[in-house]
Amino acid sequence: MSNYTMHCMRKVGFLGTILLFFSSGCGIYSFTGASIPVEMKSISVQFFENNAPLVVPYLSQQFTEDLKERIRNQSSLRLVRSDADANVEGRITDYSIRPSAIQGNERAGLERLTISISVKYTNVLKPELNFEKSFSRFKDFSTQSKPLQAQEQQLIKDINVQLTEDVFNAAFANW
Repeated sequence: MSNYTMHCMRKVGFLGTILLFFSSGCGIYSFTGASIPVEMKSISVQFFENNAPLVVPYLSQQFTEDLKERIRNQSSLRLVRSDADANVEGRITDYSIRPSAIQGNERAGLERLTISISVKYTNVLKPELNFEKSFSRFKDFSTQSKPLQAQEQQLIKDINVQLTEDVFNAAFANW
């Protein structure tokens, strides 16, 4: 065998060892950063009711579906309606639009859309991982080129990406 072949074989062996190390262990490692126990097979996500003073009619449904989608895409858990190994429930507690940057003429140069949620996570298999937390995310925008109504759906979508990541990480990444 040539030196080049031996060198390549060592690299493949080293990479194989690293891969084996990460895929064995306790059986809870995931390349998404999630630490989902092997015995956990299912989760239920309850409808997030909108209790914010300012109500956007589709926000509850959108957030709930976005959270389910995040779990489907980043885990192998089955989404079920009841009798799950874990449960996520909560509510939307705030939806507000406020100025975030004032221009010289005391007009808002930027507005800030903020969405806050309260989440209760119940892990039937490992109750010590249960939590009740609040999360809040925002996105700044300008109404100088387009009115809020023309941007609102995209703003909500962007904020939901951040909020669902926060919930997923709190439940499964232990961050």
